[in-house]
Amino acid sequence: MRAKITYFVTAAVLVVYFVLVGSRGVMLLKQGTALTVTFGIAVLILPVIGVWFLWMNTRFVNRANQLAAELEAEGGLPVDELVRTPGGRIDRDSADAVFAKRRAETEDSPGDWRCWFRLAVAYHDARDTPRARRAMQRAIALHDGRPVPN
Repeated sequence: MRAKITYFVTAAVLVVYFVLVGSRGVMLLKQGTALTVTFGIAVLILPVIGVWFLWMNTRFVNRANQLAAELEAEGGLPVDELVRTPGGRIDRDSADAVFAKRRAETEDSPGDWRCWFRLAVAYHDARDTPRARRAMQRAIALHDGRPVPN
């Protein structure tokens, strides 16, 4: 729950920032000189890119949460079998062992979105966020019946 609150607060702050930056861009456009119009357009591009990025990430998180809910309803969520340090951090060797099991499971069933979801969780636990994201994108694409990204 704390992660959701943090995400929504950060998203709200970004939206406020985009509005402020956008208003500055409009003010520059209203000046009407070649230089201020050029800067105004450049300043307006930043919030557009930011809104797109925020939308894509929000959509990704929502889809991943929907898959998690569906997998939970099926009883297929990965069991937390990780060893933790006294401080609560995941033991690296434990994460690697679970990852090896999930990778083998995915290699046996490459078309199953459930395997890719569990592999994404294992990548995340092994602190490999870029691969975790790609595996989750693949799980989402397989679930939706869309072409699978490479």
